[in-house]
Amino acid sequence: MNNPVKVRVLFFGAARDAVDANPLEISLDAPATVSTAFRKLSQKYSQLERFGRSLLFAVNQEYATPETPLKENDELAVFPPVSGGSHDFFELTTETIDVGQVARRVVLPECGATVTLDGYAREWTNGKHTLYLVYEAYDSMALTEMQRLGAEAHKQFKIAHIGIVHRTGRLEIGETSVVIAVSAPHRQAAFQACEWAIKELKRTVPIWKKEVFEDGEEWVGNTDQHG
Repeated sequence: MNNPVKVRVLFFGAARDAVDANPLEISLDAPATVSTAFRKLSQKYSQLERFGRSLLFAVNQEYATPETPLKENDELAVFPPVSGGSHDFFELTTETIDVGQVARRVVLPECGATVTLDGYAREWTNGKHTLYLVYEAYDSMALTEMQRLGAEAHKQFKIAHIGIVHRTGRLEIGETSVVIAVSAPHRQAAFQACEWAIKELKRTVPIWKKEVFEDGEEWVGNTDQHG
């Protein structure tokens, strides 16, 4: 049996106002991650749920993702986006994606346009009736690749922020599989960056799709011809 992992948690800004203790210590079952820690914190402090996916995390004073592992005596910081800081985000989730919520996360006063791509499971592919989809990702590499993609988007296009959220697991027909949201001072750059980002995501990010048909199933790589 694995020993519990004890983690020290700090809250800042509006997140601090949502809890009644700061700092605090929590004990987690191993293997522990930022995601499992935040799930436990949300169960105790329900007001944290109002932040949706906008909160940021740091482990031992370095930015972290929900999948970042936690070790004994690690320090986990929970905070909203810093003033003037980056609003880019790159996430994998097994939960239903709220497209509107993702889009609003990149909307800031200095931006004049936001372009959002909502990719969802379709019922017919090349004349074959699809029952449902299953997405699988090499999680850590996929997140790293999405972050690289975001950095490259900033170099190529005059955008303010970009966010990508991709679903994994089973998806029913009509459910959202991926959302890309891009904000920019001018709409042309936002359109261009969004189109470029979905093509790059399908080309380089290690995510695979299985299409389950009425008469069989097929694994499909993230290629434009199938996405």
